[in-house]
Amino acid sequence: MTVQTRQTVSLLDLAKGAARMAPDLPILIKGAPGLLLRKPKDKKSVGLLLQELAAKQPDRPFLKFEGRTETYGEANRIVNRYAAVLTERGVQRGDVVGLLARNELETVLVSLAIVKIGAVAGLLNYNQRGEVLAHSLGVLGAPLVVVGDDCVEDLASAGAAAEQQSSITFSQLRAEAEGKPDADPAVTAEIAGSEQAFYIFTSGTTGMPKASIMSHFRWLKSYSGLGGLGVRLRPDDTMYVCLPLYHNNAITVALGAVFAGGASMAIGRKFSASGFWDEIRTYDATAFVYIGELCRYLLAQPAKPTDRDHKVRVIVGNGLRPDVWAEFQERFGIARIAEFYGASECNIAFINAYNVDETAGTCPLPYKVVAYDQETGDPARDANGRLTKVKRGDVGLLLAKVTNRAPFDGYTDDDATEKKLVRNGFKDGDTWFNTGDLVRHQGLTHVAFVDRLGDTFRWKSENVATTEVEAAVGRLPEVEDVSVYGVEIPGADGKAGMASIVLAEGQQLDPERAAKELGSALPAYAVPLFLRIVPSLEHTSTFKSRKVSLRDQGYKTDDPLYVYKGSEGYVPFYEDYPAEVASGSTPR
Repeated sequence: MTVQTRQTVSLLDLAKGAARMAPDLPILIKGAPGLLLRKPKDKKSVGLLLQELAAKQPDRPFLKFEGRTETYGEANRIVNRYAAVLTERGVQRGDVVGLLARNELETVLVSLAIVKIGAVAGLLNYNQRGEVLAHSLGVLGAPLVVVGDDCVEDLASAGAAAEQQSSITFSQLRAEAEGKPDADPAVTAEIAGSEQAFYIFTSGTTGMPKASIMSHFRWLKSYSGLGGLGVRLRPDDTMYVCLPLYHNNAITVALGAVFAGGASMAIGRKFSASGFWDEIRTYDATAFVYIGELCRYLLAQPAKPTDRDHKVRVIVGNGLRPDVWAEFQERFGIARIAEFYGASECNIAFINAYNVDETAGTCPLPYKVVAYDQETGDPARDANGRLTKVKRGDVGLLLAKVTNRAPFDGYTDDDATEKKLVRNGFKDGDTWFNTGDLVRHQGLTHVAFVDRLGDTFRWKSENVATTEVEAAVGRLPEVEDVSVYGVEIPGADGKAGMASIVLAEGQQLDPERAAKELGSALPAYAVPLFLRIVPSLEHTSTFKSRKVSLRDQGYKTDDPLYVYKGSEGYVPFYEDYPAEVASGSTPR
């Protein structure tokens, strides 16, 4: 049998969810018009939202960080003084201002100061150094970069690109802001939703970073949809954010939800599995934003009597795997998981507003789940050159329709933008954004994320979804972390599955049980042929597994390695195994 995940969503699921949403009806009514009626030409922006909230609730806490708290009113005044400094330094509406800073309160304030004067905040990844950072600086082409005091050396590592770059540190900005006017800039009220707000660098596991464009309009759609309709915070809530503030989940999803509820945002310097719940309690947080692997790391910590000793009632994020969903919710007593599907560049988003298990939720904007070419990953065309929708319950490629209400802002690179568009899909003249993601069409406007096409590999003429295999391997009690990918075997078509496994402390792999459980949980073609035991797995700063080096190494490793022998189970690797697989004399 296959891994048990929710195949479809029923009317009963939605009815139960709607009943649970009843107490939040006033919040839903407030958020719906912004999502459905707002237009790109409307003069509404991120900075204007801050101004409105500061006027409405000046004394309510907005930002919390390591003993420092700024109210909405004071935060707005600080932002205005920073905006005055940027303007004096020559920053104009439409300019890009780079921001290289780790998580701290100032990072949010500076971001808001940049967008409040109609400039674009280019959010640089503080983990980048050297050539990669130089590339990102070149992409921004910013006349000014604002740098956290502890990131000065990081900027310098970019060499000539940094030497040619005008910059100002947080300390210098604070000093220059002394005595500056704290009135709202006049330009803020003139900024249209169609104008650019943020450049958010994609955090993929291969290649040089690309900067996706986030307009005020698209940010505000997230504010209304994910924040207002999905997360539904209240003014007395506190959202804890330990994901990097250059990441879309932090600067758009979390901050948007906070603004939508007029709530507070508590900033963690970085994620710590051992200290996470202590920080949650310190800030009296009632919500937090996650990436799926963050939840897995928390589950891997030893159980404590204090696991439910917190006030968190809702969490929002993406990538929570089916194999840990119920366990995480039960162990930590989380009432609602607002899983969503989205991407920095995607023009639509799904949100689990109804609190249905194992779904990325619903989307009111037009999309299709279509058949795709299993060799190229492109949308499949029929004899008439048109796309074909998959049936309910089936897996297909997610396409989002590009419309005036759901524009595709694209990347700073025009060629990269065009490559993501599918034209004339169902009729002449229509345009669709190709997400590159496989989802399960659950029906009733719901989908569940399955895999990224780049992570899918082909074996035995079948596409193997790495997330499905990772979910199955992750259920083995001795496994703490896992990364699945395909490796080449000379003479064999496709790529064979390999799982690199981090064992929980004090645990050992049980090869016989692993073979039995994976054999019953997965289709035969998806059972990984190789199990590699590794001391740790390298991840990006947003917890995506870096699979490239593992994939390149294949089965040539000094790590303990087991191979699948069908009814014999997993046995230690031996030199003739790859040739046996290629010849078909051992399970393929």
